[in-house]
Amino acid sequence: MNLPNVLTITRIILSPIFIFFFMLESFPMRVTGLAIFVIAALTDVADGHYARKRGVITGFGKFMDPLADKILVSSALVSFTSLDFVSPLPVMLIIAREFSITGLRLLVAYKGVIISPSPGAKFKTFMQMWSIILILVYFSLVSAFEFYGVSPSPLAGFDAKLYAHWILWITAIATVWTGLDYVIKYFSVIRSVLR
Repeated sequence: MNLPNVLTITRIILSPIFIFFFMLESFPMRVTGLAIFVIAALTDVADGHYARKRGVITGFGKFMDPLADKILVSSALVSFTSLDFVSPLPVMLIIAREFSITGLRLLVAYKGVIISPSPGAKFKTFMQMWSIILILVYFSLVSAFEFYGVSPSPLAGFDAKLYAHWILWITAIATVWTGLDYVIKYFSVIRSVLR
């Protein structure tokens, strides 16, 4: 068990902890949730950097690292949907793509092929993480204004739901596109497995 794999497992463990704190509607809890998500997102950067620098890239890491990202991202998006802050459609597209590609990874692994994250997929993950962090910052600011009794709220005229709507749709399109890229790239392997 090397350091990158420990960081990957840590990211999975932090996902439900993040949900617990974020869903508690108070300033200290929301800020704690934001901090946990940021720490979890940073483990993704750290484990990839360390694995490449030290040459400790493993089959476990290639499979579990993207899966850990999917679990973390899905946790946040489902939380936003449950609060009726974002439309469920882009969230469903993102989650469906993510776990479909996980299924694809398992399918081609049957043929001994390990799918490494493409540059496009890495950028997609970056977009997802930053979109979620921006929304979490908004929630934390709203909670802070309520906690400290700032009235009227400086965010009163800001349509955060509209911005979140467009940010998530752009992210969803990028997410689906990278998923199609995987399917096209590994289509021959998929076809050989399904025969």
